[in-house]
Amino acid sequence: MFSYLIEHPKGLILMDTGWHTDVRVNQIKHLGMIHYLINKADLPAGQAIHEQLEQRGIKVSDLDFVVLSHLHSDHASGLKLVRSAKKILVSEPEWICANGKEKIRYVPSMWEGVKVETYRFSPSEYGPQKSSFDLFRDSTVQFVHTPGHTRGLACTLIQSKNKYVLLFFDAGYARKSWEKMIPPGTAVDKEQAWEALGWVRKMSQPEGCIASLASHDTGVQPQTIEL
Repeated sequence: MFSYLIEHPKGLILMDTGWHTDVRVNQIKHLGMIHYLINKADLPAGQAIHEQLEQRGIKVSDLDFVVLSHLHSDHASGLKLVRSAKKILVSEPEWICANGKEKIRYVPSMWEGVKVETYRFSPSEYGPQKSSFDLFRDSTVQFVHTPGHTRGLACTLIQSKNKYVLLFFDAGYARKSWEKMIPPGTAVDKEQAWEALGWVRKMSQPEGCIASLASHDTGVQPQTIEL
């Protein structure tokens, strides 16, 4: 399960948080029995999000934004480890689902007591829904609405001139997902999941795409990408 750190001239942005250190002690207590039966966490020493940031000389309080692609447990478990970031964001439709009728798919205790703010998607040229959220209002960092796996899932498009990096999180689980059009194993809307993956495929092939990265691709190694 990958998290991504974007070093932007206008702010330091952490995308997703991975697992909380509580999973090293008592996973059933942290996840609840239902989610424990679905997800088994493995968090080696030094690999929790705050530990990795410290290794890079970054304090959690240095983070301008923590942004959740969606709120499934493996992406949001470590949220309380970075609660002192300046701002924590998730899409409005994701927040509504995670705290409403579909909350059985989530573990709301992971963000209990954490100040989470929501953003709204607006009409744009990006994504299967033609909607996104422009973080800095300059098109350099866009959160693109790609529902299907969850209702509020957002891919992140980082652009500079004619080059870009796409973080597609769980719109597909690996590179082969878009190469062979294999949608995620769980989806609240299978048709939308297929459309989202088709958009990821379209965006991943042009020469200007420097990298297209999922959250669970075992073929990806930690790396630094400059735009």
